[in-house]
Amino acid sequence: LSAGVCCCCAALRPRYKRLVDNIFPEDPKDGLVKADMEKLTFYAVSAPEKLDRIGAYLAERLSRDVVRHRYGYVLIAMEALDQLLMACHSQSIKPFVESFLHMVAKLLESGEPKLQVLGTNSFVKFANIEEDTPSYHRRYDFFVSRFSAMCHACYSDPEIQTQIRIAGIRGIQGVVRKTVNDELRATIWEPQHMDKIVPSLLFNMQKIEDVDSRIGPPSSPTAGVKEENPSVLAENCFRELLGRATYGNMNNAVRPVFAHLDHHRLWDPNEFAVSCFKIIMYSIQAQYSHHVIQEILGHLDVRKRDSPRVRAGIIQVLLEAVAIAAKGSIGPTVLEVFNTLLKHLRISVDFELSDRRSSAGSATFSISSKESDERIVQNAIIQTIGFFGSNLPDYQRSEIMMFIMSKVPVLGTTSQSLGPSHLGDLGTRRIQIMLLRSLLMVTSGYKATTINNALPPPFLDPLLSPSLMEDSELRQLVLEILHNLIDRHDNRAKLRGIRIIPDVSDLKIKRDKISRQDVSFMKKHGQQLYRHIYLGCKEEDNVQKNFELLFTSLALTTIELANEEVVIDLIRLAIALQDMAIINEDNLPMFNRCGVMALVAAYLNFLSQMIAVPAFCQHVSKVIETRSVEAAYFLPETIFKDKCNLPKSLEKDEKDLFFLTNKIAESLGGSGYSVERLSVPYVPQVTDEDRLSRRKSIVDTLSLQVDILSGSSGAEDKVDNTEEITFEALKKAIDNNGLEEQEKEKRRLVIEKFQKAPFEEIAAQCETKANLLHDRLAQILELTIRPPPSPSGTMTITAGHAHYHSVPVYEMKFPDLCVY
Repeated sequence: LSAGVCCCCAALRPRYKRLVDNIFPEDPKDGLVKADMEKLTFYAVSAPEKLDRIGAYLAERLSRDVVRHRYGYVLIAMEALDQLLMACHSQSIKPFVESFLHMVAKLLESGEPKLQVLGTNSFVKFANIEEDTPSYHRRYDFFVSRFSAMCHACYSDPEIQTQIRIAGIRGIQGVVRKTVNDELRATIWEPQHMDKIVPSLLFNMQKIEDVDSRIGPPSSPTAGVKEENPSVLAENCFRELLGRATYGNMNNAVRPVFAHLDHHRLWDPNEFAVSCFKIIMYSIQAQYSHHVIQEILGHLDVRKRDSPRVRAGIIQVLLEAVAIAAKGSIGPTVLEVFNTLLKHLRISVDFELSDRRSSAGSATFSISSKESDERIVQNAIIQTIGFFGSNLPDYQRSEIMMFIMSKVPVLGTTSQSLGPSHLGDLGTRRIQIMLLRSLLMVTSGYKATTINNALPPPFLDPLLSPSLMEDSELRQLVLEILHNLIDRHDNRAKLRGIRIIPDVSDLKIKRDKISRQDVSFMKKHGQQLYRHIYLGCKEEDNVQKNFELLFTSLALTTIELANEEVVIDLIRLAIALQDMAIINEDNLPMFNRCGVMALVAAYLNFLSQMIAVPAFCQHVSKVIETRSVEAAYFLPETIFKDKCNLPKSLEKDEKDLFFLTNKIAESLGGSGYSVERLSVPYVPQVTDEDRLSRRKSIVDTLSLQVDILSGSSGAEDKVDNTEEITFEALKKAIDNNGLEEQEKEKRRLVIEKFQKAPFEEIAAQCETKANLLHDRLAQILELTIRPPPSPSGTMTITAGHAHYHSVPVYEMKFPDLCVY
């Protein structure tokens, strides 16, 4: 009777339940009953409205089996769910999916590793299904949290631990794929999800042994490696995640990377940080590269008070990111990158010098250690600036050159370009050197079509100011920057080292015909270049490298910018340098004097062969041969040796050892050169800019002038100057000072005009004034002038009337004209 009752009850049960019960065998080891599973599938496809009930009943059975640890039936239930999910794609699948996800969540919450792996595999299969319509209510918050936790799983058995971590990574990958393809995909990019997903992937990527496998574009590992290695799987998932990021959610995906690197202290050493950002830069879309660079710059600002090695690690990451971004789209962050880096360069210099002051009494080792750490930061910044700048197009690079130059502070000014510095001249000098080194790297490889594009006046003037500072290293950097900008045919390497070149043609110098723009540049700014070379030779702290760079400057100017007029000017400059070394008004050491003589010899030897005038070459060769026998210390091969016997004095009468102006003029005149200007000695005009660029400040200079003026006046003058001070006296003094300033400004403008204005313009103005004077004289000759009564008298003629005086000078007064 009881058996009959059970049969009747079974017959009264809903059909879907009977179909579901039939797929479970008596022994779970037998697996899913395939014939009954086909019946269940046919029923679900034929009656899709029953899918939600089928799912709910399967979920009920699965929950009961999980609690009872009947894992065999659990496996059968999940297999049935997977098959139903793959077979049904109707509108009614949405309620069934909810039951399916509920069952997957039950498996993931269990403590059994096998069930967690089983639930993950089912979820991954579900993630690969493309649904016909979007689901507006479904969320995956639980799965993000659970899969992220599985990525950090720790078990005593390494094999189980690896399986769980792989399952967690694959689950995250499934969530990403499902949400990105869904209409509501924006939810996965919310910060609360990214803060779990990204660190979980990075945690597993950290375990990889072969770092080099991550530094390039996405690779395609084999299926076996992908399944067995959590690191490779995490890396591919991370690449996929970043590849799907768009403009609005890029920052949410990148910021958790910084948090992970900070939390695990992975900036020092920074190998993993560098590899992470290489993956990021290669995976994202090229037009979003500037977002990543902005985030790195922002994080550098946040960590600006950290240890030098941490900051250096972040800057190194920035360098790698910039290196990849420079090949594509940089975006609007060019000036922001340089401005931030220059700001941190100043901060690093401040830290270095403040540490030196605060630890003055500590051990030398600790001081040098701190300084070396800050030097690492500074070198990293310079490398980043240089690499970034050298990869920019020319129009942007010229703007960056101007920008960096505007940040170079000048000693003696009241304000510093990089902000207020309280560390004095030493800090300013360090910043100058760092910025000029950065500028040197930016200008490397820069090829301007005209020299005016490479050296515009707003850039040339501040660049040449440090070339007159009493610091050998600063002057060297300025000359090297000039070489980068002037050398447009890569001839500098052939001119390396100051020497007497036997045959210049062996160097195979490359040059083009001088353009009109370059000729105009030399007319306007040539005297400025000559002046800085001349004054640079007079510095007492010059070493061999300074003379080598000065020689290269003269040689490159000859190759790139010299026409006949410039050649004459360069010869005048060389002769002036020779006279300066012989006369020695500045009391230079003997080494410097001999070095200048060697520089002149090396350059005139080069110039004579470049212009190929036989008589000029013969004179230069004769002087060099005489020096090699009688005064080898006047040649670069001898004077720049480690041990060189210097003379006690230089004899002015030894004409055979010197290059003579009349000989040069005679040789060039026979070849058609205009040599009239060779008879005019070259005299540089020292401007206010030159005085400001010296090591002494403006205040020191003014104080010195006041001391000289006060010392030159006598005691009586001092008493008279302090006898009476009234309002009228002060007003008169102020007026006189104003007139003096006006006169000084007029004189300065006249000097500057004759230095920089084109020769044709000056000649035209002089011709106009000469014509005016001629007209005035013609008016004078038309007047009738009666003879004076005595030879010792004077006759003053004003508008046709004569007046006689007893002054022994003849003076004729006309408007704007006096003749004595």
